[in-house]
Amino acid sequence: MSEYNVIGKSFDKVDGISLATGSALYTDDWKVNNPLIIRLLYSTEAFAEIIDIDIEEASKMPGIVDILSFMNTPDTLFTTAGQGFPEPSPYDCRIFDKTVRYVGDRVAAVVAETEKQAEDALKKIRVTYRSLQTNFDAEKAMDENMPHIHGKEAFSPISAPYNPEKNLAGQSDFSYGDIEKGYAESAHVTEHTYTTQYVSHCAMEPHSAQASFDEKGRLIIVSSTQVPFHARRIVSHVTGLPIRRIRVIKPRIGGGFGTKQEVFLEPLVALVSLRTKRSSKLVLSRKEVFVSSRTRHPFRLKLRTGFKEDGQIMTLEMDALMNAGAYGPHALTVLSNAGSKVLPLLNKIPNMKFSGKSVYTNLPIAGAYRGYGATQGYFALNQHLDIICRETNQDILEYIKKWHIKEQETSAVFEALGEGKEGVAQVVKSCKLSECIDKGAKAIGWYQKRDKKIETQKDVVRGVGVAVAMQGSGIPLIDMGSAYMKMNDDGSFFLFVGATDIGTGSDTVLSQIAAETLQVPLDYIHILSSDTDMTPFDVGAYASSTTYISGGAVLRCAQDIVKQIIEHGALMLDCPKEELSLHEACVINEKTGKSISFEQIGQHSFYTSKQIQIQSGASHVSPQSPPPFIAQFAEVEVDKKTGKVHVVKFVSAIDCGQPLNPKLVEGQIEGAVVNGISFALTEELRFDKSGRALNSTFWDYKIFTAADIPEMQTIIVNSSDEDGPYGAKSVAEIGINGPAPAIANAIYDAVNIRLFDLPFTPTKIMNALKATGRG
Repeated sequence: MSEYNVIGKSFDKVDGISLATGSALYTDDWKVNNPLIIRLLYSTEAFAEIIDIDIEEASKMPGIVDILSFMNTPDTLFTTAGQGFPEPSPYDCRIFDKTVRYVGDRVAAVVAETEKQAEDALKKIRVTYRSLQTNFDAEKAMDENMPHIHGKEAFSPISAPYNPEKNLAGQSDFSYGDIEKGYAESAHVTEHTYTTQYVSHCAMEPHSAQASFDEKGRLIIVSSTQVPFHARRIVSHVTGLPIRRIRVIKPRIGGGFGTKQEVFLEPLVALVSLRTKRSSKLVLSRKEVFVSSRTRHPFRLKLRTGFKEDGQIMTLEMDALMNAGAYGPHALTVLSNAGSKVLPLLNKIPNMKFSGKSVYTNLPIAGAYRGYGATQGYFALNQHLDIICRETNQDILEYIKKWHIKEQETSAVFEALGEGKEGVAQVVKSCKLSECIDKGAKAIGWYQKRDKKIETQKDVVRGVGVAVAMQGSGIPLIDMGSAYMKMNDDGSFFLFVGATDIGTGSDTVLSQIAAETLQVPLDYIHILSSDTDMTPFDVGAYASSTTYISGGAVLRCAQDIVKQIIEHGALMLDCPKEELSLHEACVINEKTGKSISFEQIGQHSFYTSKQIQIQSGASHVSPQSPPPFIAQFAEVEVDKKTGKVHVVKFVSAIDCGQPLNPKLVEGQIEGAVVNGISFALTEELRFDKSGRALNSTFWDYKIFTAADIPEMQTIIVNSSDEDGPYGAKSVAEIGINGPAPAIANAIYDAVNIRLFDLPFTPTKIMNALKATGRG
């Protein structure tokens, strides 16, 4: 690989000092003048029509400025999903609705001078409901006798399969080959059902937004958002205020993981400020975040395969049923990704079918979550491969290396299935998955531990398991990012990007791309991101698109700046531009050795001859979505007396193309792994028979902390993808896909029980052991 000056080096995050010292401003820190405080009243009914909202007593209380409900707010339907326009998610949501569809749905908002006044007034509002028949079971949602959770007025803005009269929030299907012929040619047929649960994103910073006005009367929204440009468009749609009258600013973000791809606070603070002509502010409590923001979609996946004696899969059928909850943001796209991001991995299967349905229930709203459907799909596929290999007595590592997609290969799935529509034909140009498998296996001690059932103490047995995955780098021919740069008179540069750093380090990585292209130190680049007035358009932080798509825009922009610098240097050195090159913030004549600094060029361009400011803008969209690849290995201990699983060591070997910043790559992978282990072992948002959340606090909802983290090792397997900036591919999501199936396979290796239902609690393990007579 080429030797770079900035690329491939582990620079500290450019915002690291401000984050570490607490000087970075989050939304709740952003000062606005005397804001009104908004507090929300939520439904206590899972499905009901609101007959009356009595606000008489509440409205007379001190400090109450306004009380909003369906009776005095716009009836506009929209989607809260921050996706490209037209959104593939159904328009089934209003700011407030006469019908509530889950416990925690919005009923009203109190606008007051102080938070206490708002909270006191909430207690005085009296709501009369007419209860409706509920449905909490996704399997029954489409039955004829089930209630329709949404009416006929809800609609899909694109020609997507959507039918509220059947509680269908989205549907995705494709097939190729001859399914039955494949089964006829098989020696074995295996079918299993895998289920995943409701979980919360648990970002450290709760959702928050505020609105105010500038000196020109324009609406300024500061929001903890992953998608500022989509937020601006959706606010415009809901309020009727033109986009040109709205500015959205993203400050520092305390984690998102997909939940802040949703636009459900911004329209409300905008509406309050427009009604009152004052600043307004809304910060959710942790309980509100758990119940009334967004969750990960629960899935039921049936996987049926026909395979030969040597394990070759002749037919694979995946039947996916996804619980969208009460509304349908991302209902189609997450569902599609359970197939489109998963099934291309095994591209040599001649007959394949994917059938997916996303349905409404009277449970909390699910939305985007890191992994975005692929996490659920890989939970099924990786266990299924382990089952096939054990049934045919094969080494699963060699099996995967034989059958996974390789460089210069394609898959029919790429073209058949995209995110909510048909996909795009693609060829994999870089893939080091086999090398990842080999290096990960060595690090975990695979062949010394597999099938050994080592007992570390009485009734505590160790096992190892593996899972593999691929993901993507943006949505091909949909995601677009832009960048703008200008040169200062000291030879430094300002870089403006719409890309949204939500703690991922994208500000740092994009600065590295610019610095490498311009051949300057990293501190010559000063980046401003995510202000819809100041920065160019970008779709935002989702679909693992930032490094690849936004980075591609930065690269194009910087390359044009280089051309201009060379042209100005040729003028100053009085030589042909072909003789010039860049080196250490200077333009050098390769023939004469003469050079001039960027500072000299900056000053000359500003003040002397042919006066211009060197500047450029560029956008980038790609027909490709180069997949990163990962092999992940878990070593676990299973206590047969208690059912407790302890992850001893976890190894991830990642091919993300050229790692632009290895330290940040490791951080992304290890953060995703901890997230995934917690998903596998402890996390589950649970509900009573009335649909009320039972564990909406961190006291009752268990996530992994620093004390729970096992020994982790991340191995970066360098490759280079010709379509990525400096050969880079994505890395942010893929690491969460492997922990659950790797742990499941390791549990089987230890104690020979197969768990198909997440999370793997001690109770489930003890029940499985008792069923085999070994508990």
